[in-house]
Amino acid sequence: MTIHLIRHAHAGKRSEWDDDDSLRPLSSRGFDQANGLCSLLTEIPVGRVISSPYLRCLQTAHPIASHHGLMVEASDLFAEGASARKAYEELLQLDEVDGVACSHGDIIPLLLRLAVGDGMETDGPLIDQKGSLWTIEMKNGRPWRGRYTPPCA
Repeated sequence: MTIHLIRHAHAGKRSEWDDDDSLRPLSSRGFDQANGLCSLLTEIPVGRVISSPYLRCLQTAHPIASHHGLMVEASDLFAEGASARKAYEELLQLDEVDGVACSHGDIIPLLLRLAVGDGMETDGPLIDQKGSLWTIEMKNGRPWRGRYTPPCA
């Protein structure tokens, strides 16, 4: 089984947003990136899509969920400032359903380090640009191999 870990797509600069940051939407470039991610996962089985409740994450995950006939499940476990350990435990549960998780730049590097600590091999550095995807192959319930795909747009 496989887990797909996504960093939300481009949402513009936080410093240029005057409202609650959890409401900051994707930019037009971000919507292009989200659609590109959906294209990458079109032919791959996806059984669950979980996301930070922040609008930019929900908007990033929506095309994937919609394509697979699913709803995006909002979870505080993947929100900014969340516990990486608890998010990691939830992430590993996605193994059972070929799941997708969408989160933020403060959580994803921690999740990747935890996966590497559990034995995941990678073919390069643990980078996580906005709109990027980590495909994590699982073996016996543990991360086995991770592959990075940069943003589409």
